[in-house]
Amino acid sequence: MSQHIAKPRTTAVILAGGTGQRVGLSIPKQLLKIAGKAVIEHTLTTFEKADSIDDVIVLMTPGYVPDVEKIVARAGFRKVSRVIEGGSSRNETTERAIAALGEGLAEGEDLNVLFHDAVRPLLSRRVIDDCVGALDRYQAVDVAIPSADTIIVTRTHGEDGEFITEIPDRARLRRGQTPQAFRLSTIRRAYEVAAGDPNFQATDDCSVVLRYLPDVPIHVVAGDEYNMKVTQPVDVFIADKLFQLGTTAAPEQIGADDYRELLTGRTVVVFGGSYGIGKDIAELAESYGAHVYALGRSTTGTHVENPQEVDDALSRAYAETGRIDYVVNTAGVLRIGKLAETENAAIEEALKVNYLAPVQIARAAYKYLAETEGQLLLYTSSSYTRGRAEYSLYSSTKAAMVNLTQALSDEWAADGIRVNCVNPERTATPMRTKAFGDEPAHSLLTSETVARTSLDVLLSELTGHVIDVRQQDPTAGAVTASGFEQALATVLDRQDDVA
Repeated sequence: MSQHIAKPRTTAVILAGGTGQRVGLSIPKQLLKIAGKAVIEHTLTTFEKADSIDDVIVLMTPGYVPDVEKIVARAGFRKVSRVIEGGSSRNETTERAIAALGEGLAEGEDLNVLFHDAVRPLLSRRVIDDCVGALDRYQAVDVAIPSADTIIVTRTHGEDGEFITEIPDRARLRRGQTPQAFRLSTIRRAYEVAAGDPNFQATDDCSVVLRYLPDVPIHVVAGDEYNMKVTQPVDVFIADKLFQLGTTAAPEQIGADDYRELLTGRTVVVFGGSYGIGKDIAELAESYGAHVYALGRSTTGTHVENPQEVDDALSRAYAETGRIDYVVNTAGVLRIGKLAETENAAIEEALKVNYLAPVQIARAAYKYLAETEGQLLLYTSSSYTRGRAEYSLYSSTKAAMVNLTQALSDEWAADGIRVNCVNPERTATPMRTKAFGDEPAHSLLTSETVARTSLDVLLSELTGHVIDVRQQDPTAGAVTASGFEQALATVLDRQDDVA
């Protein structure tokens, strides 16, 4: 009978020793906020959610360990076991990590370890899983992507400047990324050998293995174009835009019994609940035991653009049930036409219903959601990434919903309130039919599909996310699942969509 060999534990080491000088900051760049969260929080979130990672340690710039500990505590990262000070160089920081990882290990016990730059916040779980999987066969693993640029080798000749000395074959060139993954015993041995070299200096860990353990093959895992490193000022801008345009995969659907367990006794308030997506959310939540208040102009006479009516609706729900767990706003108006030809009344209606109403709903709901650590769910349109002619009011207010979501999720994080935004593809709703007339049914999402995903989002731990619901692949997000090229394709495709 063959003996089962236990798979070694896998630890992610987040290298966060940068100072932020190159991006013009007085704080370490990993603490810079992008899309409402510190860069390192985005990075830690990815590893927290990766099933192939057992635990995480952080090597932080000296003097800033408490800052990271606060982020870990606030975000509730369960996998982060230690935050310790890094060294004065990349090599010294790795050596400290190796020493920390070795503590408590039994003789002969080994670990898998992934070293990742904290300032690569757009890492995908696919890359993490591929690295961990490769360690089943190899002792050292790097992550790289093909070079799209021609690489030149130069030499400086005094005051005359640089001159090309070589142009390597681009087909063989790769751009290295992180994580870099190793068996702990392998990377430890490489550094032990390197310690005997008085000229030892390296900017990454695979080069240490390559130089000092030349007999150990280093396997290469395919990286991702969007796994960029935030180093220069322009990187901050690009990363922020990628987070803004990128979407999160919809949470996995759960069983009927789980829905019932999570919703029974909870209170759900739905503004825009007269028809379409809002009505379907209300009916679904009620079928699983929730107390539901479906509010709409045509059914309950609730005008979302009237702050007093919003306050009254929430007060009533709270008075009757003693709690409000979820507040959903699907109310909206779609007016198509050239701005210069649009009457003031139509402009005011669009701004009041599509923008001011969600703002007022958020303000009024805050105290109730803080009490239950609940969630506010807003809705955007697939046109939010780029405004289109004759949709200026609609597109701009829907873009505002994304920014409002990201801002409030950060602002309310300490109160335990989650804020998310659902981004449906073109959906069969009365509002759309009124604007566009009858369309082929197969070209549209059903409102029930969007409602089901909305319910999954409400019951998830997500916050600050834009969740795509698309016909082609309703479970995949643009940036988080399909790569940089797909993200661009999605953005271009959205230019022709209005949900």
